Parts: sequence; C-alpha cells; structure tokens
Amino acid sequence: MASWSPDTPCSCDCFVSVPPASAIPAVIFAKNSDRPREEVQEVVFVPAGTHVPGSRLQCTYIEVEQVSKTHAAILSRPSWLWGAEMGANEHGVCIGNEAVWTKEPVGTGEALLGMDLLRLALERGSSAQEALHVITGLLERYGQGGSCWEDPMPFCYHNTFLLADRTEAWVLETAGRLWAAQRIQEGAHNISNQLSIGTDISAEHPELRPHARAQGWWGGQAAFDFAQIFSLTQQPVRMEAAKARFRAGRELLQQRQGGITAEVMMGILRSKESGICMDSGGFRTTASMVSVLPQDPTQPCVHFLTATPDPSRSVFKPFIFGVGAAQVPQVLSPTFGAQDPVRSLPRFQTQVDRRHALYRGHQVALGLMESEQDRGQQLRQKQRDLEQEGLEAVRGLLAREWAPPPQELGGLFQAFVEKESRAYA
Repeated sequence: MASWSPDTPCSCDCFVSVPPASAIPAVIFAKNSDRPREEVQEVVFVPAGTHVPGSRLQCTYIEVEQVSKTHAAILSRPSWLWGAEMGANEHGVCIGNEAVWTKEPVGTGEALLGMDLLRLALERGSSAQEALHVITGLLERYGQGGSCWEDPMPFCYHNTFLLADRTEAWVLETAGRLWAAQRIQEGAHNISNQLSIGTDISAEHPELRPHARAQGWWGGQAAFDFAQIFSLTQQPVRMEAAKARFRAGRELLQQRQGGITAEVMMGILRSKESGICMDSGGFRTTASMVSVLPQDPTQPCVHFLTATPDPSRSVFKPFIFGVGAAQVPQVLSPTFGAQDPVRSLPRFQTQVDRRHALYRGHQVALGLMESEQDRGQQLRQKQRDLEQEGLEAVRGLLAREWAPPPQELGGLFQAFVEKESRAYA
C-alpha cells in the first residue's frame, strides 16, 4: 500500500493560545484543514448518547467497542468518512490532527484513521488530558492505518494532535503505536505536519525509548529528543515546506503574544503569503475552525466553523452547545448507504457528489468573486458583515452584555448558516 510520494500533498496547521498569550482569560484554538481540492467537508452535530454494554461501533474502516456514555460533539469532517479533521465537545475540549511520516513504517492494513481517533476522543474525553488518554489507549489496542483520502490510490500517514480545553493544551505525536506528549500550560503553540516535541516530554509510551534504542536510533546516553530521533533522516520536499509553514505560524503567533483573540486566529488562518491558507495544486484549505474556551466555567465555549473552503473567502459562524443545538441540514452532505464508494469493495472505484447546500452556494459565490468584480465585492462584503455580526454577538455574550435564552444560543449556528445561504441566493 502506498503511503507517501514526493508529490503527495500533505498539510494542515493547528494553533493554540493559552493565557497570558490570549487577550482575554480564555484558551483559543484554531485549525485549517488542508485536503484534496474537490473534497467536501461537512459540519456534523453528534448528540450525547448512552449505549448498550458490549455494543460495537463502526468507524471508517473497522469496528471498536462502544462505551456506555458519549459526549455531544460538533465535527468538521470530510463527508466520506466517520471521523473528523477537527471538532469540539460539550465539555470544551477541542482537537485537530495533522499528517506525519516518521522512521516507523506506515501500516498496510486498515485500522483507525487519525480522524477516527479524534472523534472518539471528543466523544469520550471530558478534558484535553482525558481525550489524550482515549487516543493512546485506542492506538495501543487497534493501531492506526487505512487510506486517508477518497481515491483508488491509497494515501496513508501517522498523526499528531493538538488538544485543548479551558485550562491547558497538549501536543500528542505518534509513530505507529508509539507516542510522546507535551503539556502546554501557557503561551502560544502551533503544529504543522512534522514532529515538534523535542526533549520536553510530559508523557510517553513505555516502549518509546527501548524501541528507539533497539533500532539503533538512540544510544541511551544523550538527551532523548523525540523529534530528532523519530523524524526521517531524509525529509521529503513537502515536509520541508511544512517546516516553513510551521516557522511562519510561530512568528505570527509571537507577533501577537498577549493580544491573541478569535479574530487574530482567523487572520492567521487566512494568511496566504505563509502558505497557511493553502491553495496549491491538488490541495487547498477545505474548512477552518476557531474556538474560544473561557477559563470561567460559567461562560460558554464558542466554536466558529466555516463549513466551506478557503477561509479568506468564507464566513466563520459561531456554534454554542445548548438546548437548541441540532444538526443544521444546509451543512450536511448527502449519504449513499451501501452504494457509497467507501463501503463498496474494492473501495473508491467511483465518485459521488457530496456537496451540501451551503457548499453549493459558496461555490457559486466564489465563481462570482473571480469573474464579476462588482458582484464579487458585494458578496465578500456580505461575508465580512455577517462574520462581524457573529463576533460582536459573542463578545457581548462573553462580556455578559447579551443574555439570550438557551434555545437561541443552541440555534445560533443554524441562524448564521441560513443568513449566509440567503446571501448567496
């Protein structure tokens, strides 16, 4: 099974700001999901649930044992798979993942995708650290593997994760079933398709160092630098490009240390000059997310999602868990049951149209922005005004200047999706 070639696209960027780096007493999380250009990303609301003991759960390729209770989650996911590229749960846990290649070979069999691990962690973890333990436990039991795109030519990778909650963040980096984790209790941090944990390891797989020593990668005397020891000796071209994006992201965060807000994070995700807002060949930024996680547990967490590609020409719309939170049909892709190319064996031999209603409207709007200057400028201004309306509503909410009924909070995302849909009509 193919796992990587020099021309294989591979990119994503995750960011987190933990006070005092944030301008407000909140952890701020952000991610750009960079995926195949034509891939549709939907926003899925998963309600909390209780499950029969011993029941099984079908993920993208394999089944796992279900747990008795699962948390509500909001997911931004490629519409063909079960897991997610990024998301949050009702307890204020946010997770994003990244593709990486290490000295550990990528497995040839189907197992849990990194995106499956991400969703499972959101459904089962009530804190960033607990979600990390969910991932490492499942990784140990089931492993990671399987094609990560909707194409007959398999594309496989291992994963790194950025996990955040109201108080802290964790970076979790994997190499096969092995892993290392770093705790972040203050400051700003980013990850970009490469191992980044050096000697500052807060937790690790018990066999990590013995395995590195057995492979001859580490002699046991020098400091144990995870990234240096497990990274490929000869980095592929696109991994070098990821280094440039990582450095650019770090610089953008450092420039705003102490003043990082949701708007600052949105600006970073829109940075085309750095490559963080990706539009290169067969890949582009297909969806984006920014979350504000107040340290005050009486304040709601707010998650801004685009559900459309290219954040520089998309609207970040606020979602809040609440009484009225439900699936928004305009951002849900059609389903194809047993005839879905991901379900039919051999997989991905045909293609289906997975575009949801908002995606279709956004496509038309992008076309007008590129072909009709006046109409395009009007649409872009409508997008800016709508996003600003959402940001101002959230500022008022967090400042306790606006106290809508819970039903209205839960329906906030739907209200903004409907407004954006009307703008494109």
